[in-house]
Amino acid sequence: MAGFIPYAKQQVDEDDIAAVAAVLRSDWLTTGPQVARFEQALADTVHARYAVVFSSGTAALHAAYFAAGVGPGDEVITTPLTFAATANAALYLEARPVFTDIAPGSFNINPALIEAAITSRTKVIAPVDMTGLPAPVEEIVEIARSYGITVVEDAAHALGASYNSHPVGSRADMTIFSFHPVKHITCGEGGAVTTNNAEYFEKLLAFRSHGVVRDPALLKENHGPWYYEMQHLGYNYRLTDIQCALGLSQLKKLAHFLARRREIAARYNEAFAGCPHLVTPPELPGSEPAWHLYVLRLAGGNPPRRELAERLVARGIGTQVHYLPVYRHPYYREMGYQTNLCPNTEDYYRRALTIPLYPAITDNDVERVIEAVVEEVNILYR
Repeated sequence: MAGFIPYAKQQVDEDDIAAVAAVLRSDWLTTGPQVARFEQALADTVHARYAVVFSSGTAALHAAYFAAGVGPGDEVITTPLTFAATANAALYLEARPVFTDIAPGSFNINPALIEAAITSRTKVIAPVDMTGLPAPVEEIVEIARSYGITVVEDAAHALGASYNSHPVGSRADMTIFSFHPVKHITCGEGGAVTTNNAEYFEKLLAFRSHGVVRDPALLKENHGPWYYEMQHLGYNYRLTDIQCALGLSQLKKLAHFLARRREIAARYNEAFAGCPHLVTPPELPGSEPAWHLYVLRLAGGNPPRRELAERLVARGIGTQVHYLPVYRHPYYREMGYQTNLCPNTEDYYRRALTIPLYPAITDNDVERVIEAVVEEVNILYR
């Protein structure tokens, strides 16, 4: 029997293992030279001035909102079509997430609705590059500038993507990335914030290490070369040399990983284009997606999403749904958020199903996925 095909999977090779082993034999395990090397390589990759790495993408979001000045009573505008961390990071700082619907024909926040959501308490707009499809950040930045609001782009899905020929990570005030195993590159766990702003950079550095500042130019006092100060309430959100060595090794393969993802997505698009019961993912003018996920949407008034998922799993094909709208989670409902806040997001959620896409999947398994999806969809819609 053919093996199970997960919806996503990391690809770690012998050179990755060798890079990690070299650090284990070195003098540094936690914060050492590999951290700075990975940060510089990441900044160069996305054409940003600075990159600061963190223990997770969630930690990176928390830090970015902190650097933007988010605090009690503030508001963060974002999309409900995201992993809960995008909104949760606002709650960590006692701020309130404000959910704005996705645009028709897109998986991303609708810029036309943002201005109506802005209040005197809005501190951050946080667009999400859902599935690796870049949000229209330049348009969102223009809106934000007129109100003095910071844009934090959640690009956890979008390392290597571009919008209007600009790499994701270079245009927003701050951009966060994730290095979880199912992402484009992995550190095991990890995240980063890129920025061109020196003030944000200094705040990010301090926040990830207990709020500690060591730069003599930034100290309130200076008792000697050993001296440091805790100037903020920060966290231990550091990434280790071990993880950064893996990240550096993986980053060298990013172009290959992206090319393979795009090849698979193109094959899926071709295969599913003629099926009247399936809607393939949007591809928007000016965008070069990173294809973190491949999300099909089912047609009809009562799409058989659950039945299709169960039938595919029975055939050894993993699926997932990205995502339950954040405001539908019980925690958010208990906070007073209502369901059905965002009609386009609700319609998306009823129809969406993620199918396998990752660089290590074989061409034969891609064809197996296509065959199973088409056959089962035709049965369910008969």
